[in-house]
Amino acid sequence: MKTLFCPRIATFIAVSLVSIATAEEFPRPGWKPAANPLANPDAPSGGQLSVYAGQYPRSFNYYLDNNTFSAELFGALYETLLSMSPTTLEYEPALAERWSLSDDKTVFTFHIHPAARWSDGTPVTAADVEWTFQAILNPTNMTGPHKVALETFLPPEIVNERCIRFKAREVHWRNLSAIGGFQILPRHAFQDKDFNKINFEFPVVSGPYRLGELKEGLYATLERRTNWWARSLPMSRGIANFDRLKFRFFAEQENAFEAFKKGDIDLFAVYMARIWMNETSGEKFDRHWIVKQKIFNHNPVGFQGFAMNMRRPPFNDVRVREALCHLLNRERMNQTLMYNQYFLHRSYFEDLYDAQHPCPNPPVTFDPEKARTLLAKAGWKANPNTGILEKDGKPFVFRFLNRDASSEKFLSIFAEDLRNAGIEMRIEQKDWASWTRDMDEFNYDMTWAAWGASIFKDPEGMWSSREADRKGGINITGFKNEQVDQWIEKQKSLFDVGQRHAICRDIDRLVYAEYPYILLWNLNYTRLLYWNKFGTPSSVLGKYGSEGNAYWLWWYDEDSHADLKQAMQDDAELPAARPEVHFDAL
Repeated sequence: MKTLFCPRIATFIAVSLVSIATAEEFPRPGWKPAANPLANPDAPSGGQLSVYAGQYPRSFNYYLDNNTFSAELFGALYETLLSMSPTTLEYEPALAERWSLSDDKTVFTFHIHPAARWSDGTPVTAADVEWTFQAILNPTNMTGPHKVALETFLPPEIVNERCIRFKAREVHWRNLSAIGGFQILPRHAFQDKDFNKINFEFPVVSGPYRLGELKEGLYATLERRTNWWARSLPMSRGIANFDRLKFRFFAEQENAFEAFKKGDIDLFAVYMARIWMNETSGEKFDRHWIVKQKIFNHNPVGFQGFAMNMRRPPFNDVRVREALCHLLNRERMNQTLMYNQYFLHRSYFEDLYDAQHPCPNPPVTFDPEKARTLLAKAGWKANPNTGILEKDGKPFVFRFLNRDASSEKFLSIFAEDLRNAGIEMRIEQKDWASWTRDMDEFNYDMTWAAWGASIFKDPEGMWSSREADRKGGINITGFKNEQVDQWIEKQKSLFDVGQRHAICRDIDRLVYAEYPYILLWNLNYTRLLYWNKFGTPSSVLGKYGSEGNAYWLWWYDEDSHADLKQAMQDDAELPAARPEVHFDAL
C-alpha cells in the first residue's frame, strides 16, 4: 500500500512547519510560479502509457479503498487545496491560490483560485471543500484512514464563495498538510448519493484527467482533459502529458509480466526478484528494446510483513507472536527464492537509521528452539497423538488471509516450519475486494501487508490505541500501548523534524519488541522495465517518487517510438540506457 507522490496533484507528504512563527500569508511575497523542475516544459502531449495496476480494487474512490492504484487515479481526477514542490517540499498553490496561518498555528484560511473549475464548467467553491470534509468525517462513511488527521479540526467556516477557514482543536505539526492535502470533490455531483456507493463513476472532476473507458476486472483508462482549468499555469507545464493512461489489472504479477513482454503493457515495476534476475534477458532486453533500470532516489522506505490480529487469541500473547517470528526462515527465503536481493527488516521506520543513528533492534533470526520455548511458556503443549500444539483443549490452528497466489511459495515454507513446531496454518485465498472487506471487519488471523512511507513520519494512524478498533483504518493489527500513545501525543506539537523522528525511533523500538508483524524484507531502490519509446527526465523518476511518477513526468516520443519499431523490424540494437540512475549524482 504504497504512497503516491505526484508532482502537482499530490497525496500529501507531511512537512514541518518549523518556519511558521507568526501569522503569515502564503505564498510569500516575491514568490513566482515556476515550472516543475523535474518536468520537461517542452514535452509534447499525446500517446498512451499502459501500466500494470495490480488486482482490480474494490473501489476507485480512494477515500473508500486505501490502495496505491486508487490513490493514483484519484489524484488525477481531483485536486487538493495545496500542492508541494517535488524537490524542496515547499507548499505551492493548487486549488487554493493563497492561504494564511494564524500566529497560534490553529487557524488556516484558504482562498480558492478564481479560475478553478469543475469539468462541467461549474466553479470550485468553498462549499465543495466543506462538503468533502464533512463526507470524510461522517461516521457512516467508510473513510477510516482519512478521518485520523481531519478529526483534529472543527467544522469549517465558509467566509465567502471562494474562501474557507478551518480551526484546529489542537496544535499539530501535520495540520497544514492534512487540511491542504485532501482531494476536493464536487458537492453538486455527489451530495445526493450514498458516499459508500461512489465507487466507479466520477462524472465531474477538476484534475488533468477524466475517467474514460472502464472494463471491470480488465482495465481502466484516464483521458487527458484539454480544458483542465490549470493547464496554462506555469506549474502545469510538462506534466500529465499522455493523452491516455491505461491501467491494466491482473490477479497475478506473472500474467502481467507476460503481457508486458508482448507489448500490451509499456511500464512494469518489478517486485519479484525471480523476474528481475531470471526473466529479463533475451532479444528484447539484449537489444535494448526494453529498458532495464535501477532507480536510486529519496523515495521513503516502507515495510512489509505478516500482520497478526492482536485482538484475538492466540495473537494477543506477545510470546506467541515472538515465537511465530522465529519460525519464519527469512534467510532461507531471501537466499533460495529472491537471490539475496533484499535486506531483512529490523524496523518499522527503516530510513530513520544511519551511521549517526544506528538501529538498536536486534535481528529476529530463524530459531525453532527459541520458538518452542516461548510457546511452552505461553502454555502450549503438543498433543502426543497428533503432534499439534494445544492449549485449553484447543489446537493451534490459524487462518492466513491471502490475496496473491505468487506468495504461496513463501507461505509453503512458512507452513512447513510451523508444522514442525506443532502449528497448522490454513491459507485462505481471496481477491482484493474480498480481502479488504475482511480486513475492514478485522476478520483475519494473519495476512501479508505492505506499507509505503512518508518522508516525515506520522505514527498515529498505525500505532495509536485510538485507531486500533476503527474499521477501515490502518492499525490493522489492533496495536495498543500506553507508552506509545504518550509518545504520539508528545510529537504532535513538535515542529522540529529531528525531535519528532527521535520519538519515532523510540516508538519503533517498543513496537518492534511487541511483534505485531512478522517483518519481512525490502529494497531501497525501484526496479523498472519499460519499452524504449518514451521521453523521460534525466532522473527518470522524481526525487521522492516511485514508478507512479512516470504517469506525470514522462511523455510519448514519436522519434523514439519510430526507432523502436524500425529496430524490431530490422532485428537491430538500440543504444543502451543507463542500468542505474542515481538522483543525487545528476
